[in-house]
Amino acid sequence: MNTDRLLQRFLRYVKIDTTATPDAEGYPSSAGQLELGRLLAEELRGIGLTDARQNEHGIVMATVPATVKHEAPTIAFCSHIDTSPETSGKDVRPQIIRDYAGGDITLPGDKQIVISVAENPELAKLLHRTIITSDGTTLLGGDDKAGIAIIMETAQWLVEHPEIPHGPVRICFTCDEEIGRGVDKLDLQEIDAAVCYTLDGHGTGEIDTETFSADQAVVAIRGVNIHPSIAKGRMTNALKVAAAFIARLPRGRLEPETTDGREGFVHPFDISGGVAEVKLKLLLRDFDAAQLAVQAELLRKTAAETMREFPAAKIEVTITKQYRNMAEGLIGEPRAVGYAEEALRRLGRTAKRTIVRGGTDGSRLTEIGLPTPNLSCGDHNPHSPLEWVCLGEMMESVLWLIALVEVWSGKTIRR
Repeated sequence: MNTDRLLQRFLRYVKIDTTATPDAEGYPSSAGQLELGRLLAEELRGIGLTDARQNEHGIVMATVPATVKHEAPTIAFCSHIDTSPETSGKDVRPQIIRDYAGGDITLPGDKQIVISVAENPELAKLLHRTIITSDGTTLLGGDDKAGIAIIMETAQWLVEHPEIPHGPVRICFTCDEEIGRGVDKLDLQEIDAAVCYTLDGHGTGEIDTETFSADQAVVAIRGVNIHPSIAKGRMTNALKVAAAFIARLPRGRLEPETTDGREGFVHPFDISGGVAEVKLKLLLRDFDAAQLAVQAELLRKTAAETMREFPAAKIEVTITKQYRNMAEGLIGEPRAVGYAEEALRRLGRTAKRTIVRGGTDGSRLTEIGLPTPNLSCGDHNPHSPLEWVCLGEMMESVLWLIALVEVWSGKTIRR
């Protein structure tokens, strides 16, 4: 396999700023996503995929033609072009650590930022591997440019090796996944696949078969603004109302910082405004979709209690559906996960089924009818300056995808 080519792809992609913009109205929400998409479409055409194109929404599609003569199901591989708005993705300067010798990794752009083995115990298993980080002033962009690089390398390898048996393989790169819009402009008829696999997962050898179900809440708080010099008995400061609202939320439970496993949470993540009006955004998350209604009712009760304390304030809670747990949709197509496990067995490895305390494009795709589990792509600590990827784990994912297309073709070759 061409490990250096995979590395160079990844470095090329992370240097393009594709940060999603939550409040933008268009799709994609940022120009950098269009820039990277154009590059990907050009590279796909360059390796011989003549149908490669970027549509008017920035979504990139292409097909690796079948090499088997019998009819075989079309399968799709998908990753997202955008990066999280939680940490800057502008001017990413990757640090390449070849033959990692172990120990903590200090990031050169901010030496106070350290990727510690204590908090990243998987590093102890990756001695003498190539590790890639940012310089600590930005995220790296492994989420999801590691996935993109893996899919691109897989596509080129399949084109270069027509002896590998496979049916049609659809390539799809979406935009704005990080802000919940990844499949908003995606046409399932254009994908036309039996199953899809997102490459957007942690580490190596994991198959994410469940995700959170998710809603977003917007709490609009209107106060009474007046000049501070004459405010006595007349002003109701919306900022103080917002603070009181947040203070009433549960402590020690229903928080991302105090929960794990299958525990859900209510997470205030954005606040804006002033004395007259404040907008507060919260994430509602649980593996059981029914619990989202319970969380929404908690917010409405909290609003009512806060208005009793501040009678002149008005608080409105609006809930927007985001995505649902992919587990139920995968039950109807057991091959989606079963074949991924079989592919890894053929490589002498054992897959681990995992759950995601978050969502992927696969959550939405599965919900609307295309079974889409999520596979590992070598990324760690996403959305953070502490993000890092392991090149060897990325290459292991390339090998996994190649074995996976063979499984779906019903044939195999001797290795």
